[in-house]
Amino acid sequence: MAQLLREYYELCEGGVCQDLLTEDEKRFVRDGGMMLSGMMQMAETQNGNGRVYPQAILEREVKNYKKLVKDKRALGELDHPEDSVINLRNVSHQITDIWMDDNKVMGKMKVLDTPSGGILRSLVDSGVSIGISSRGLGSVTENAGKTIVEDDFQLICFDMVSEPSTPGAFMMRENKNRIEEIFTKADRINRALNEVLEE
Repeated sequence: MAQLLREYYELCEGGVCQDLLTEDEKRFVRDGGMMLSGMMQMAETQNGNGRVYPQAILEREVKNYKKLVKDKRALGELDHPEDSVINLRNVSHQITDIWMDDNKVMGKMKVLDTPSGGILRSLVDSGVSIGISSRGLGSVTENAGKTIVEDDFQLICFDMVSEPSTPGAFMMRENKNRIEEIFTKADRINRALNEVLEE
């Protein structure tokens, strides 16, 4: 039987990786907007809720979710509601990109100019550690002491929450003044190539 599955990942202010941003997103940050980026979910790893998401299932759901991102409908709320409906009055952010990096789901989000977005921005500006949490519908089975998410899983959205369950899974604030952290192998390669080209 399908149930509401929610997973928590820690968001913290700090690291920066401007190479992940498009030119429009860099402009948005320079003009005072807030972008966050980093790991949003992880496959083949037992999380704090005891669940394991198979790689193939997350890859499929990320591919499907990219359609919502492209249509600018990939919205998330501040705090998890108790149902599977995204309530527009509570929307705080919009996912602007999502991709797989090995077994990690990586992404970027824009904090929106909504009441909930204003609260999220204020919390991040104040240095509060905020979690990111996936919300989806699906079945689970028990196998060798692990709870395995089944093939009927459907990703709904990513919400911002106060209770993370996966240590080391960080969303980082994109900062217009400094670059402190690199998230992906591709980004490391791009950075090295850019440095060679600038010389």
